[in-house]
Amino acid sequence: MSDNNHTAGSDEPREDGGAGRVVGTPSPAEERTLLARDEDGSPARAGAGAELDEKAAKNAERVVATFFLLAFAASVAFIAYYIGWSGRNGGMHGIHRARESNLWLGGTLAFALLALAVGVTIWVRRLMTSKPIIQERHEMASSAETRAAFEADFLEGAEDSGITKRPLLRRTLLLAAAPLGLAPLVLLRDLGPLPEKRLRHTFWGDAVKKAKAEGKKGVRLVVDGTNAPLKVSDFNSPGGMITVLPEGIEESARPANEIAKAVTILINVPAEQFKPVKGRENWHVNGVVAYSKICTHVGCPAALYEQTTHHILCPCHQSTFDATDGAKVVFGPAHRPLPQLPLSVEDGYLIATDDFPEPIGPSFWERG
Repeated sequence: MSDNNHTAGSDEPREDGGAGRVVGTPSPAEERTLLARDEDGSPARAGAGAELDEKAAKNAERVVATFFLLAFAASVAFIAYYIGWSGRNGGMHGIHRARESNLWLGGTLAFALLALAVGVTIWVRRLMTSKPIIQERHEMASSAETRAAFEADFLEGAEDSGITKRPLLRRTLLLAAAPLGLAPLVLLRDLGPLPEKRLRHTFWGDAVKKAKAEGKKGVRLVVDGTNAPLKVSDFNSPGGMITVLPEGIEESARPANEIAKAVTILINVPAEQFKPVKGRENWHVNGVVAYSKICTHVGCPAALYEQTTHHILCPCHQSTFDATDGAKVVFGPAHRPLPQLPLSVEDGYLIATDDFPEPIGPSFWERG
């Protein structure tokens, strides 16, 4: 252990005859250096800038400007393809043209960024100096002298970069960067069309309107999978639960997401335990009640039912709803009850008399 008065890194020999410099510290051989120095002792300037004659600088300027123009052309091609050509035959959102869209959009955007990067690189390497910059530590509050020095350094840097005296580079750089700045705005289209009020309605509403136009009271409930209309007598055992859909949804050629939104669970709750929600006293048939199968937490299927407690359970995050009390939340992360479908009877068949009164699904879904 060295003496407390001995300075680490010193070459003075210790009293015990040991080396004065601590192992691992660099040698203070100031006469050896890896960097060439000017006459005043400062590191020599490396790079181009003033060392290039004007002819060479002009050639480099034209090369850089060419790359900026290529970047501009590629970015314009990216936007033009995105807005125009990708809109044909179903647009870029269709699976049949996904490979073509990825190729052209990815290729043009990559080429634009690459050309811009190459142009900037050549600009820095051929038209700017690489003078070492020494950052001095100072107080956070800048003095007037510091601000003046910064302004002088900034103006010197702008002059050295050529941005002020080479208008061709400045203009082509701005031209190349402008379309790329607009690209994120164009890409907002990729978020898809606004839902407007589509999520406020399901196929139940359309089916009910069609049925009423034909003189009926509502649309029949059919069993999911068999499409068999459901009679009251077919579902008179308390404790049962099945999945139902509106009649005619299979023949309607609706997309899969429209069918998924209409999926409904039908539950037979014992009449003595059923507690109708105020204003919905006639929405059930002797305790037979219908709720949306889409959990109001994150949209998982609430497909489990406990006959003893009459609780509807979502297996994803254990949100639990009380089937006897308007499917109110009794446990879990969901915050809203499952929407209820108004039911009635016509010619012995269970029917829906209207659509769900509120949007189905989780609260964070866009609803227009």
